[in-house]
Amino acid sequence: MMSRLWLVSVAPAALLAAAPAWAQDATATAGATITDGQDQTTAAGGTESDIVVMGFGQSRQVQTVSAIDMARLTPGTSPLKAVAKLPGVNFQSADAFGAYEWSTRISLRGFNQNQLGFTLDGVPLGDMSYGNVNGLHISRAILSENLAATTVAQGAGALGTASTSNLGGTLQFTSRKPSDTFDLVASGTYGSDDTWRGFARLDSGDLGGGLKGYLSYGYLTTDKWKGYGTQRQHQVNAKLVEDLGARGSITAFVNYSDRRENDYQDLSLDIIRRRGLNDDNISNDYALALQLARVYQNQAALAAYRTANNGATAGFVAPWSGAGLTFPTGFGSVDDAYYDAAGLRRDWLGGVTFDGRLTDQLSIVSTAYYHHNRGQGSWITPYSPTPAGALGGNGETLPIASAAAYGYASPLGFRTTEYGIDRAGNLTRLTLDTGANRFELGGWYESNSFTQARRFYGMSNTASDRSARDFQSNPYFTQWNGKYDTETLQYYLADTLRLGALTLNGGWKGMRVRNQANLLTGSLVNGKIKAEDWFLPQVGAVFDLGSGAELFASYTENMRAFVSSATSGPFATTQAGFNAIRNTLKPETSKTGEGGVRLRRGGLQLSAAGYYIHFANRLLSFSNGSGIQGNPPTLNNAGNVESYGAELAASYRVARPLTLFASYSYNRSTYQDNVVAADGTLLSPTKGKTVVDTPEHMAKGEIVYDDDRFFARVGGDYMTKRYFTYLNDQSVGARLLVDASLGYRLRGVGGVLEGLAIEGSVTNLTDKRYISTIGSNGYTASGDNQTLLAGAPRQWFVTLRRGF
Repeated sequence: MMSRLWLVSVAPAALLAAAPAWAQDATATAGATITDGQDQTTAAGGTESDIVVMGFGQSRQVQTVSAIDMARLTPGTSPLKAVAKLPGVNFQSADAFGAYEWSTRISLRGFNQNQLGFTLDGVPLGDMSYGNVNGLHISRAILSENLAATTVAQGAGALGTASTSNLGGTLQFTSRKPSDTFDLVASGTYGSDDTWRGFARLDSGDLGGGLKGYLSYGYLTTDKWKGYGTQRQHQVNAKLVEDLGARGSITAFVNYSDRRENDYQDLSLDIIRRRGLNDDNISNDYALALQLARVYQNQAALAAYRTANNGATAGFVAPWSGAGLTFPTGFGSVDDAYYDAAGLRRDWLGGVTFDGRLTDQLSIVSTAYYHHNRGQGSWITPYSPTPAGALGGNGETLPIASAAAYGYASPLGFRTTEYGIDRAGNLTRLTLDTGANRFELGGWYESNSFTQARRFYGMSNTASDRSARDFQSNPYFTQWNGKYDTETLQYYLADTLRLGALTLNGGWKGMRVRNQANLLTGSLVNGKIKAEDWFLPQVGAVFDLGSGAELFASYTENMRAFVSSATSGPFATTQAGFNAIRNTLKPETSKTGEGGVRLRRGGLQLSAAGYYIHFANRLLSFSNGSGIQGNPPTLNNAGNVESYGAELAASYRVARPLTLFASYSYNRSTYQDNVVAADGTLLSPTKGKTVVDTPEHMAKGEIVYDDDRFFARVGGDYMTKRYFTYLNDQSVGARLLVDASLGYRLRGVGGVLEGLAIEGSVTNLTDKRYISTIGSNGYTASGDNQTLLAGAPRQWFVTLRRGF
């Protein structure tokens, strides 16, 4: 496998002087947009002071948020939060920055995160879900200060998008180019919960012959806003560009991230009613965690004894004598509060890009990339007690806790899910521009080796000697361990034809994704499965009405390939279960039609769009038990989903310093079929029910003032209720969130102080108490579920920065 990865990564670079960005290494100015059929930036669409660029000239619903707009947010804020104000975008996170990965969710028009496509300078980021098997989250892929633009295509990405999951739209992130002049930019932030965020970037400027680059470093540490624990991240981004003049350019980049974050406790409506939204892990009280685990195991042992003895209890001996059978006051369940949990991710992402002009009409962009990841998800669990003889955190052998303890050394165990990614690929695009016609031919190949294991480590019966934010060693048990290989091959052909006021574009893409599971330990799955479709068409048209107005329309077909994983997709079951579905399971597909109108006149931008989506072979994953138990989900085909809706967006520059932005979206997404077993037995009557986590109405607004000295921003985000069961019997209510910031820049002072700015910002200004993320532990057909996360309360931050 490694020889294949090396060949895929290096050979195209050697042949083509190759390269990161199918989309190009984005020059992306503030007004850059992505044109249909290719991923090239254009000047059409906006100016540097625009909050949002509405995608003029494109046949799809597209908006772009620029670096200038992202810089108005607190440093370190996820670019996903920056695009949350766009129509059709449902973004949730339990932290103020929108970067806490366990909680981060984004969906478009009823499609959840793992049904969208994500790229950075064209390099695929996979489906960006937690425990990503084929990529990494944007918050780890690049520092937010190094982004030039984020473009959202709500309905369908361009044909050349390197993604096998973009059923319902794409987010394309574009990094900044190195500056032509020497510069040092930096910022420092301090705020609520002892938050410290620092950033520095050194631009070399032109070193001669068109060679320039930058090196940047970012650091974030913050205490959790409730409970105990820390979220911390180190990041380094480096980029080097060689400008070859008329021949093109060569770009190389390396990005590194080390992120370690203590988790918040997942909640249910019942837990919230009994313990409130501030319920959290009890990481400060190991003795209490031991007591809860002992009581639970006594209860479980008694239930098993009764079952084995026809309900009798005589002769029963509890494994933890003295602990009793009743939880401490205030606790109704062992799931009310765990001791600790954490997520660890360490990533290297690098690539080389050749962007060249072969002739006056023919050009090529080729990217070679490599990504290495090591990850661990930690949960200290009362469901798996440590056996005597296991090794503790200091390498010592743990003795039996007591004579009656059933051979246990501790009622707690340290459960991990461990990840490793080694993937490499190449993306190459040829473009022939003959004037009226622009032809494109592109291809993408990726080889991905993903390893995943579930292991258990020993815990002490007296004091905690393992940290959830450390990579662990000396497991006492490996429940399962597998190697999952994925080979992706994709091509596309596109043509854009300009006929005066009318522009037509069309083409198709094809893909084949082969998945193979090689189980090394345990009782999950060995086997192969494949998703293949060599003709997925896309057509569109734009008609210029004159006076800044245009009509647009498009139609797109897409397919989502299967994922190779022990915890999601077709391999997350037993061997018998996989054998039963491997020959009949179909990949999810979508057909999207959309159309609308755009208007640009003076400082006004308007966009209105309507859409209809037919989503076939929707695969529903039913969670089983609490997430900490690690039970495999049940995968069922729910048939079709129908979605339709409308989106409105308006941006108005009242005067040079003052800009208003507003968006509204309506979405109706419903399951069209019931979930049935292979023999026709009804499993879940989902027909006519609303798709989970799809608010019917969303409205966002923003006021921005910036006269080059004083600057201020206030934004509001409203959405209606969201269901978190497939049968719609459980939901979370509507909520309105408000953020605000105020700052001042030094101007006219000269020297290093020129442009120095101080800014204060407040998130959740009204201190709204609400549920943010739903589905953190998946979804069930009906009933309450421990799958909710509370949103952060009001938090404040102060930033001093220079050079932005």
